[in-house]
Amino acid sequence: MGLLLVVVVHAANVQDSEGAKLVLRRALGLFPRLRLIWADQGYTAHFVAWAQTVTGWVIDLVARPAGTKGFQVLPRRWVAGARWARTFAWLGRSRRLSKDYEGVPETSEAWVQVAMIHLMLKRLAPP
Repeated sequence: MGLLLVVVVHAANVQDSEGAKLVLRRALGLFPRLRLIWADQGYTAHFVAWAQTVTGWVIDLVARPAGTKGFQVLPRRWVAGARWARTFAWLGRSRRLSKDYEGVPETSEAWVQVAMIHLMLKRLAPP
C-alpha cells in the first residue's frame, strides 16, 4: 500500500475549522475507506455540518467530561498525536523547512512534500 500525503499550508490567521476544510477538500477521493474523523472541541458545529454534507465523512468531536478541571486525557484525542509530533520533528531536520523562507503557501507545500520524499527514500534504501 502506498503512502498518501496531504499537505496544506495556509496563513496563520486562518481558524482551525477553515484550515480543516482546506485539508478535507484536498483529501476527497484519496481515502475511499475513510468514514470517521475525530476532532477536538475547537471545531465548530458549523464545520461538523459542512464536513458531513460536503465529504460524507462523520466528524466526531471528542469533548471533555463536564465539570473536569486541569489536564484530562481524553479518549481518542491523542491517537495520532505522537505520530504527528514525530513527523513534524523529522520535517524540522530539513534545513529548508527550519525557517519560513517561502513567499507563497504552494511553495511551502512543495518543500514539505520534497522533505517527506527524501525521508521515505532514506528509509527505503539506507546508506
